[in-house]
This record gives sequence, C-alpha cells and structure tokens, in this order.
Amino acid sequence: MQRCPSRYPIHLPITQPPGIDDWLVVESELGVDGMVQKLDQKLPVANEYLLLSGGVREGVVDLDLDELNVYARGTDYDMDFTLLVPALKLHDRNQPVTLDMRHSALCHSWLSLRLFDEGTISKWKDCCTIVDHINGATNYFFSPTKVADWFYDSISIVLSEIQKKPQRGMPKVEKVEKNGTIISIILGVGSSRMLYDIVPVVSFKGWPAVAQSWLMENHFWDGKITEEEVISGFYLVPACSYKGKKDNEWRLSFARSEVQLKKCISSSLMQAYQACKAIIIKLLSRPKAISPYHLRSMMLWACDRLPANYLAQEDYAAHFLLGLIDDLQHCLVNKMCPNYFIPQCNMLEHLSEETVMLHARKLSSVRSDPAEHLRTAIEHVKAANRLTLELQRRGSTTSIPSPQSDGGDPNQPDDRLAKKLQQLVTENPGKSISVFINPDDVTRPHFRIDDKFF
Repeated sequence: MQRCPSRYPIHLPITQPPGIDDWLVVESELGVDGMVQKLDQKLPVANEYLLLSGGVREGVVDLDLDELNVYARGTDYDMDFTLLVPALKLHDRNQPVTLDMRHSALCHSWLSLRLFDEGTISKWKDCCTIVDHINGATNYFFSPTKVADWFYDSISIVLSEIQKKPQRGMPKVEKVEKNGTIISIILGVGSSRMLYDIVPVVSFKGWPAVAQSWLMENHFWDGKITEEEVISGFYLVPACSYKGKKDNEWRLSFARSEVQLKKCISSSLMQAYQACKAIIIKLLSRPKAISPYHLRSMMLWACDRLPANYLAQEDYAAHFLLGLIDDLQHCLVNKMCPNYFIPQCNMLEHLSEETVMLHARKLSSVRSDPAEHLRTAIEHVKAANRLTLELQRRGSTTSIPSPQSDGGDPNQPDDRLAKKLQQLVTENPGKSISVFINPDDVTRPHFRIDDKFF
C-alpha cells in the first residue's frame, strides 16, 4: 500500500456506502436449523452458528464464487447474510481428529472419521466417501459435496413443512437454491427481502498446526486484542483447491478470527476497503480471478506492514484506497496473494497469464481515474437502494396489515426481528451477538450482546 499523498482528489462522500457489508458477526441459534436437527438428528443439538453481515458474493468467507447464481441487491434482495452451520462441532479436546492434508494443496484438507465413535460414523456414513485399504481397514472421509446435498434436501423438507403450516411471525420463503455447496435462501420478512447464504461447515476449537507459525510473527493486532480471542476456533468450509477432489476436500477458514481482527482496523481504512470492493466486485467478476476475499487479505497484510500511526489517520481514506488498488495490481501481476493466516498458501498461483493481463489492464484504468470509478460504484448502490424503496412502497400499498395491527393476518410475515437484528448489528460493530429463537415460537427471541442479556 502506498504512503505518498494522492495526486488525485478523491472524496469518499459516505461513511458506509449503502449495500456494502460491515463485516460484523452474529452467533445465533435459528429456528430452521433447529428443525433440520429434529428431522434426522444429524446436526449437533447445542449448535453454534456464525452469522456474518454480507453474502458469500461479498467475500465474507473464502469460497469459490464460480457456481453461484447472480443476485442483484434491490432487484432480488435488500439485505444479505452468510450463515455458517456446523454439521460437525469438534469442540471436545479429547476427541481425536484426523485432518489428512497429504492429498491436498495448502490451506485444504480431507477429514477422516476413522477415529470417531461408531455412532458418529453410522450417523454420517451416507455423507462420506469410503476408502478401503489393502490391509482391510475402511476409512470414511467426510464429503463436503455429500454434506451439502444432504443439507439442501433437509432444508427443503423443513421449508416445505413451514409453508404448509405457516406460523405467526414466520417469514415468507421466496427462493431456495443450491449453488454448488452453498444453499441460498431469500426470505420475505415484512417489507424486506433477506438473502441468506447458508454454508455447512465443520467447526473446531483451538488452532490448526499448519497455521501455528503465523502466531510467532508480529501483527498489527498485538496488544489490542488477546491471542485467545484470535485463535478461539476455525472452520472447514466446503471448497476445494483448483486441482483438488471436490468430493473430499475442504478449505480451512478463519472467519471467526477475521471478525476479531476487524475490531483493530481503523475506520478510514475500512472505508477505503469498502470503496475498493464496490469498484472491483463487478469490474473483475469475469473471468473470475480476484474476489473480495483476496482484497480483504491484502488489507490485513497492509495493516501488518504499515505503521499504526499512519493507518490511524482519520482523513487518509483516499490515500488508503489508492494503496489498496496498487496492492491489488501488484498481487495480480505477480500472481501472488498469500493467505493471511497461512502465508505459504498463494491464493492466485492458478491464474493464467491471459486472465492476469486482462484484469491488470482493467485495474490500470481504475488507477488512472479512481474518483470516476468510485462515483459509478456509488451510483449503482444508490440505484439499488431506490429500487428497494420503490418495491417496498408498492408492497406497502397492497399488502395485508401486519400482525401488530388490529386487523392483522396471523400468517403475515413479521419484520420486527429482522429490523431488531439489523439494528443490533449496526450499533454493535465487532461484538458477539447471540439470538436465541425457539422454533415453536419465533415471535419471542432473546438477545445477548457479549455477556449482557436482554
């Protein structure tokens, strides 16, 4: 990231461009997934979900975007979230776990159930690939594609039952689609449409050995948050390397750690990141090369590299934007973007020279007039917001009164929870927010912010 003053007068007119995710987290226990657990008892009874502000397409998690259908904010949805749902919750330190990385690229692994108890193996056998060894032993590898297929089928059954017997306060299911290993659901909640990208994952406590060396280095967050907060856990997400076997290979994800690190990033740098993401998310979308997650990794590396007092400058958002564009160009041309937590993993090494040169030319155009590209991105966001407001206005003139009104239909969706959740996320950046919902009565949620309940 460059440190010299900008030659271009760039003004970032909005603190947070509407429609750009704020990279916040909510831990929740949600009704639909509780019903999935009741269906066949596969999911952990006491589960812990991670709800991130922003959909998978926004790069909140390192997942492959090639198989995702295109949804447009304003046209298809108004708010978007990513929900990580643990299919396996491996938080017991006495439970031996075999991460088999012999067949995988860096930052990826197979997950063997060989050391698990017979009950767990029997429960998940239909979601495993089976490998028979010459010595007669059988190994069961937890399959991301089979888990995703099972999860989609289960969610479809549950949502179908919900639609047959709608309850007071239940949202309207507008769309359910399987995009590769991700299940995308659009729910109508009052006058809002909420997109949830639901990702089945494997949840771990602690820290993987392959990322242990990263802890030995100096980082920008040292002294600001504790190491225990950063290394509280990690995930396996259903994504494989470019030469990996889709049926067996998972990708290591440090989404929970990234939420903690976000607390230590200055508001002006976050503003620049959001602006840069708004510019590149469509510009570099085809052919797929640079994702918003790559940009996030570059920002974290910049935080480690640059002096803290420089990054703390409140009026340097324009400088930071130019710096992020320069970093992006440098990484692209050199086909080098190290994973922040596993630096020996280069996330761009698979790119072809043709793709690199195509996107490098696009970025050069952005760098020559970043202000104009930023204005265009902001106008797109404003147009999406206007469309959302227009659709909500039309809906409000034709819809049945809500359950709160005197003449309300008990089956009409109630958007109080959606609005409350959005308010909590906005007002408590970086904090852990829990939402406890009883599947049998979704109208009475209970909230916890950090250690406070209300």
